[in-house]
Amino acid sequence: MSANIPQTGQKRIVIVGGGFAGLQLAQRLKRSNYQIVLLDKNNYHQFPPLIYQIATAGLNPSAISFPLRKLFAGRKNLYFRLGELRAIFPEQKYIQTSIGKLSYDYLVLACGATTNFFHNADIADKAMPMKTVAEAMGLRNALLSNFERALTCATEEERQELLNVVIVGGGPSGVEIAGAIAEMRRYVLPRDYPDLDASRMHIHLIEGSSKLLSAMSPQSSKQALEFLQRLNVEVALNTLVQDYRDRTVYLSDGRTIPSLTFIWVGGVCGVPLTGLPAASFGRGGRLIVNRYHEVKDCHDIYAIGDIALMEGDAAYPKGHPMMAQPAIQQGFNLSCNFLAIQQQQARTPFAYKDLGSMATIGRNLAVADIGRMHFGGFVAWFLWMAVHLRSILGVHNKLAVLLEWTWSYFTYDRSNRMIVRAKLPAVLQERRERENRTHWGDIKPPQDSASAEQNKPID
Repeated sequence: MSANIPQTGQKRIVIVGGGFAGLQLAQRLKRSNYQIVLLDKNNYHQFPPLIYQIATAGLNPSAISFPLRKLFAGRKNLYFRLGELRAIFPEQKYIQTSIGKLSYDYLVLACGATTNFFHNADIADKAMPMKTVAEAMGLRNALLSNFERALTCATEEERQELLNVVIVGGGPSGVEIAGAIAEMRRYVLPRDYPDLDASRMHIHLIEGSSKLLSAMSPQSSKQALEFLQRLNVEVALNTLVQDYRDRTVYLSDGRTIPSLTFIWVGGVCGVPLTGLPAASFGRGGRLIVNRYHEVKDCHDIYAIGDIALMEGDAAYPKGHPMMAQPAIQQGFNLSCNFLAIQQQQARTPFAYKDLGSMATIGRNLAVADIGRMHFGGFVAWFLWMAVHLRSILGVHNKLAVLLEWTWSYFTYDRSNRMIVRAKLPAVLQERRERENRTHWGDIKPPQDSASAEQNKPID
């Protein structure tokens, strides 16, 4: 198998990852004189800020996903390939992928972040993460299946395990999923499951620090806590999850919570990469880059988005927030620098402009920090909807989300409550495993690619 990219004499930029950063870079360079190759393990761009609404049956997966090929239709110097990065060979300037070798003149790593379980094998094996559309679909299936099983289980102890929901992580994802599940309990359960006592369903949000939404203002943090308590979410601050075994969550304060719905949004780390020097990695497995996005101790390799840990910005000594806006701005800045290189002009160092942050908790309940201004309640909720609706790709998707939100607002109903379990045909599964063995089994990556810094948690 081969990536099958023609040699055109143009400088080739290989972009790994079609998220906010990689997509912004590719779109900005699609009319340039570079040959652009975009590699992603999915053939679509997903919109992470709304993934929790997939998990809680608020939206269909197609509403927040957009085909990458459709974005670049008709562009002769831009190629999309569906595949996964296996290893990087900086000296030879090529990468090994699941579809073969791919050489580059410039390599841009925009492969994002993954869930950090902090070396706890039991949690990694049994908790439900929520970073991708596929994981959100799995969580939705689990939630709805547990409701069904709660109707037919044999004992009250088993029923309580099915109805207890434990969410770990008090950042935007944790706050938003907790609020969305609380609204499911309030509006969906009494309607769909009238013979199930909704008051038996307990939603626990566990946060290790002293406040929710630690990246936002104290006012937003306090108001988010009040909104969650209004929705009867049981919030535990200054509390750590020590283990999850035998269908029980063990907390640092000595409490235990029996639960079959254990959602982990308690931390992220950089996507593991093979082949780069150990010195290139910083805290949380992120790649250390300078203000021109160049990876430390590497030549012609750049990193943008969540995977990048930028040094030299005094306002963000621990790196920029792992959110959409920094990723988009980094992709934009790097595109300008690539054009400057081509025209033999001076490059521009990156300077992040904070456009604000926001989080929604429920119907008419949200918080927003924009500059020095703070908004809460309905105004923040409306701003949150407007910003996210504007950011979704595709007119069709924008309309679909707007209609779904409007319908839910006036009817208190969520219409996407199907339990759908996809199963790959055996012949395709066997073929995929065979191809992975063929293209990966004989590779021996450099021994110094792992770094002790990679597994440290992100503050």
